[in-house]
Amino acid sequence: MPVGTQGSVKGVSPRELRELDAQIILGNTYHLFVRPGLDVIKHFGGLHKFMNWDGPILTDSGGYQIFSLTKLRKITEDGVEFQNHIDGARAFISPEIAMEIQAALGSDIAMALDECVPYPCEYDYAAQSAEMTTRWAKRCKEANAQRSTLNAQRRTLTQLLFGIVQGGTFEDLRKQSAQAIVDLDFDGYAIGGVSVGEPEKEMMRAVESAEPFLPKDKPRYAMGLGTPPQLLEMIARGMDMFDCVLPTRLARNGTAFTDTGTLNLKNAEFALDKRPIEENCTCDACREFSRGYIRHLIKAEEILGLRLITLHNLHFYLNLMNRARIEIEGETFDQFRKAFVADYKTREAMMIE
Repeated sequence: MPVGTQGSVKGVSPRELRELDAQIILGNTYHLFVRPGLDVIKHFGGLHKFMNWDGPILTDSGGYQIFSLTKLRKITEDGVEFQNHIDGARAFISPEIAMEIQAALGSDIAMALDECVPYPCEYDYAAQSAEMTTRWAKRCKEANAQRSTLNAQRRTLTQLLFGIVQGGTFEDLRKQSAQAIVDLDFDGYAIGGVSVGEPEKEMMRAVESAEPFLPKDKPRYAMGLGTPPQLLEMIARGMDMFDCVLPTRLARNGTAFTDTGTLNLKNAEFALDKRPIEENCTCDACREFSRGYIRHLIKAEEILGLRLITLHNLHFYLNLMNRARIEIEGETFDQFRKAFVADYKTREAMMIE
């Protein structure tokens, strides 16, 4: 899912996303709640109409941003009190309010409010936090069910709701959290609190600990991931859905993704390079422009350069998922994954946050 943080996938129009065959995009509840605010989005008839995107939208609950961006937050059983990162205004989000906000945004899939613990994290805190996340999930489910009943009476579409598994890097907590969240019977399940600074082995273990307890007939969503090899490794471990800012964020740093790793197009080695970013790529950037020209645009700080790399990177990620689906159907995914991971070289650009 391309990430449309503030109602926009950075540098790309909804028409271009449709041309890239993006099936679904993500919107960040926290950012949209802070700016432009719910009143504005309601005035325009919801997020789909506001941004002119007619495909599905998944909204996160705002939990991750509250815990990573805001200052002076106070977590209680009721919810989270915080000061936003723009003007310091105080606000409060509870599970019920998180559901209300996402209903106002009109997303197709909403996420339950969870607490995302940092890395590293003490066992006792991770355990208490995961238990509270389960209690919050139950409240989200109840609030969503009440709204679904009203929607059925009005014959309007019902919003799907996904629960989130937490538990830090502790195997037993991940297992317990997965079982408790699955018992609440959500429309899909996410594994949260991964890719928050922990080593990759810990991240894989967190997913492996929870996965056996997730239903096979419902979507599994690994939140906030990841690099191309990580996505294929997560698919091998039974994950279905991903969101990641790397394709757009690294594009703004002049970095492009290819099958053999990342290219930093700012580098002098590309100044006279007539080749496209990647041979045989069918994106607009690769069909029409050379590495040398795109490097010139980046060095000259021309916005087109960032846009072309963004379009290429999004195409690369979406195409990688399409290739994975084809390989799964052909029962050749494991060979494909191993060959791709072996050929892929992660360069310094991947370390930029």
